Amino acid sequence: MAGKNIKTMDGNTAAAHVSYAFTDVAAIYPITPSSSMAEQVDEWAAYGRKNLFGQTVKLVEMQSEAGAAGTVHGSLAVGALTTTYTASQGLLLMIPNMYKMAGELLPAVFHVSARTVATHALSIFGDHSDVMATRQTGFALLASGSVQEVMDLSAVAHLSAIKGRVPFMHFFDGFRTSAEIQKIETIEYDELAELLDWQAVADFKARSMSPNSAFIRGTAQNPDIFFQAREASQPFYDALPGIVSDYMDKIGELTGRQYHLFDYVGAPDAEDVIVAMGSVCDTIEETMENLLTDRKLGLVKVRLYRPFVVEAFLAALPDTVKRICVLDRTKEPGAPGEPLYLDVRSAFFDFADAPMVIGGRYGLGSKDTTPGQIVAVFDNLAAATPKEHFTVGINDDVSMSSLDYDPRLSAEPEGTIMCKFWGLGSDGTVGANKTAIKIIGDYTDQYAQGYFAYDSKKSGGVTISHLRFGHSPIKSPYLITRADYVACHNQSYVHQYDLLKDLKDGGAFMLNARWTVDELEANLPALVKRQLVEKHARFYLIDAYKIARELGLGNYINMIMQAAFFKLANVIPIEDAIKYLREGIDAAYSRKGQAILDMNYAAVDAGVNAFIEVEVPAAWADAQDEPTSREIPAFIEEVLVPMNRQEGDSLPVSIFVDREDGHFPSGTSAYEKRGVAQSVPIWVPEHCTQCNQCAFVCPHSAIRPALLTPEEVAAAPEGFVTIEAKGKGMEGFAYRIQTSPLDCMGCSSCAEVCPTKEKSLIMPEIGWDKAEEANWEYFTTLPVRDKLVSKTTVKGSQFAKPYFEF
Repeated sequence: MAGKNIKTMDGNTAAAHVSYAFTDVAAIYPITPSSSMAEQVDEWAAYGRKNLFGQTVKLVEMQSEAGAAGTVHGSLAVGALTTTYTASQGLLLMIPNMYKMAGELLPAVFHVSARTVATHALSIFGDHSDVMATRQTGFALLASGSVQEVMDLSAVAHLSAIKGRVPFMHFFDGFRTSAEIQKIETIEYDELAELLDWQAVADFKARSMSPNSAFIRGTAQNPDIFFQAREASQPFYDALPGIVSDYMDKIGELTGRQYHLFDYVGAPDAEDVIVAMGSVCDTIEETMENLLTDRKLGLVKVRLYRPFVVEAFLAALPDTVKRICVLDRTKEPGAPGEPLYLDVRSAFFDFADAPMVIGGRYGLGSKDTTPGQIVAVFDNLAAATPKEHFTVGINDDVSMSSLDYDPRLSAEPEGTIMCKFWGLGSDGTVGANKTAIKIIGDYTDQYAQGYFAYDSKKSGGVTISHLRFGHSPIKSPYLITRADYVACHNQSYVHQYDLLKDLKDGGAFMLNARWTVDELEANLPALVKRQLVEKHARFYLIDAYKIARELGLGNYINMIMQAAFFKLANVIPIEDAIKYLREGIDAAYSRKGQAILDMNYAAVDAGVNAFIEVEVPAAWADAQDEPTSREIPAFIEEVLVPMNRQEGDSLPVSIFVDREDGHFPSGTSAYEKRGVAQSVPIWVPEHCTQCNQCAFVCPHSAIRPALLTPEEVAAAPEGFVTIEAKGKGMEGFAYRIQTSPLDCMGCSSCAEVCPTKEKSLIMPEIGWDKAEEANWEYFTTLPVRDKLVSKTTVKGSQFAKPYFEF
C-alpha cells in the first residue's frame, strides 16, 4: 500500500480522525452505530489532542437528538465549526434543524453511519432509509463505500462545507463500514491544514451572530417575499459540485486516490451497468473483477448524491451503455420507485435513445449482499425481459419480486485467508480479533479486514467475527462463506448453530469445550460429526475456560484462543505473533501490575501449546441425528428456531404474511434454551431461609421458588429435592429453588445477594447437573401459587409468574 501513514482502524475511527481536525464543537447524543465516533472525539479531547486551529474540541452531550441538533445549529450561528454524529431515528429527529442550517447556509457536517429507521419493527442495523428521509432538507449528501473512502471523503465534506457554505451529511453503511476494520492510509492534520480555505473560515466567523455586529436571523416571512428569499441561495448549490470536485482532485493529488462526483469502473465499452452507492460498490467491483471477467460490465459509484449533478452522472457512463440497473438500499412504499432509481430515470427524461433503466432493492436491515446476488443482478439486467423493481437477497414468494441467486458464490482473490469465530458476547472474542487485525495490519505488509456480526442481545449473545488476511487489497464487504479456519469459543453452540457450513474442504476447526476426546462421541451432535468427515476437516480441541480459571483470568479466554489461532492459522510466523501479543499485553495492562502481565503472558503460552488435534473417526460420516419428541408451537418451529440458528436469511416472505404489521407472539424467549452459562448456581437447601432474594435479583427470571403439595413432591423427578415451606399461609407445602440451566447466564447475582452466612446458593467452577434440565421442565408444570403471601413483599412477589423472562 502506498503512503506513509498506514494504520488499522474502522470506519467510525476514520471519520472521527478527520472530523476532529475541523471541529470546534461536537454536539452529540449517542445512538448505535454512530456512538463510537463521538467517544473517540471525547477521548482525544480529554487527552489534549489539538485540531487544526490549535484547540481541543469541546464535546457537548445533550439529552436527546433534537437537543443535539439544536446545539449544532446554535453553535454554528455564533461562529463555531460544529459537527455531530448520528443515525436512524436520531437523524430524523434532527430534520427540523437541518432545514434551518441549510437555509441559513451554515457549514455543519453530520457524519452518519447509515441505519434502518424503525417501521414494522426496530432494527439497529444498516441501510439507507435514514439518509433518504433527509434528502429534501438542503444538506449536501456525500457517500463513502469503504473505510479508506471514509477517511478521504470526510475531508472533502468538511473542506467543501466551509468553502461552499452548504452543510454536509457524509454517510456510510452502518456496521458494515462503520465497524469494519481495514488497513488504510490516514491523512495527517498538517496535510489537511494546507487544503483548508482559511479565508472561508474567517468569513464564516465574521458572519456569526455577535452583539458587536447585531442583526436578526430566523425571521418570519410572509407570502410576498418567502419564495424569492428561498431561491436566493440557489447559486451556492450551483457552485457546490465544482467545489466538491476541486477538493476531490486535491485529495487525489495528496493521496494518489482519485474521486469524482460519480466514479465509473469496468469495461470501457460496457453495455450493462449498475448504479449504486455505499459498501455494495466494493462487492460489485470485486465480483466483476473475479467472477464475471468474460462480460462487458460496469459500475457507477455515486459519491455526491445531493446535489445530484445530471451532467456529471451522464459523463461517467460509457457511451455503449444499453441497460442500467439502479440498486437502492431502502424501500419507499407507494412511490414509483426508490429514490436513487428515480433520480437516474429522470436523468434520461428527454433522451430519444435512452438506455433501459430498471431498479431493485437490496440489503435492508444489514441483509448481507454477496457476489452471488450481484451475479443475479447482472444476469437479470441482461435478460430478454428483466424483472423490474426486484428484490435480491431474500425469497419473496408473495409478490414474486426476488431474484434467484447462488448464496455460496464468493469473489475474494486467491491467497486470501478467511477465518470465522463464534464467540459469546463479553467473553473477549471480539476484542481479541480486533487485536489480531491490528497486529497483522500494523506489523506486516499484508492487508487485513475484520467485521463483527452481533445479535441484538449483545452481552451474552452470539458474536460472529469474520476476518480476512491477504497480500491483495480486500474489497469484500460481505460475510465469509469459505473459511480456512473456524473457531467455536462456547461449547453450547455446537447444539445451536451450523458451525461448519462455511468451512472449506480441509479447513481447521477449533472447539473450546470442557469435554475430553473420549467424551466427544457422546456429546458432539451428529451434524458436526458428519461435516467433520465430509469436509476432511482438521479438528482441534482446547479447554480454554479451565486454563483461564487456573491462571486467575476468570472467564476471559480471549488471549488463550488468540494465541491458538495464530498457531493454527499460520497467517504470520508464530514467533512474531507471540512477540506482538506480548507487546499488546504490555500496552494494555502495564498499569495494572506485574501479576496481571504474567497472567496474560501465561495465557499466550498456554494457547500456543494447550490444544490437541483430534483424529476424526471415519464412522462419524454415518452419524444419525437424535429424534426429538418435544412439541412446540408452529411459530417457534417455523420462525424462531431458524432465527436462533442464524438461518433466518432462508425464511421466505410468506412466513410473515400473517404478521405483516410486525406483531409476534409473546413469550418466545422461553423456547431459545441457549445454555451459554459457564456455571449455574447449585441450591443448598439446608442453608436456605426462603427469602426469595435470589429470584428477585435475577434479570432473566432463570431462578425461581416453587411451592408444592405432597402429591406434587411425590410425582417429581428423582433429585428434585424440597424442604418444608416456612411462613404463615404456607403450611402443608414444600419449597424449592429451581434454576433453568439452559436459560441462566451464569452472572452469579443470585449467589452474591444470598444473605445467609453459609450461602444457600453456590457457583460451581463450571457446568451444571444434566438432571436440572428435567427438574426445570417439571417445575414449569407446577401451578402458580401467588396468593399465599402478599405480592407487595420481596418473598411474595417471586411466587407470581414473571412477565419478563429469559
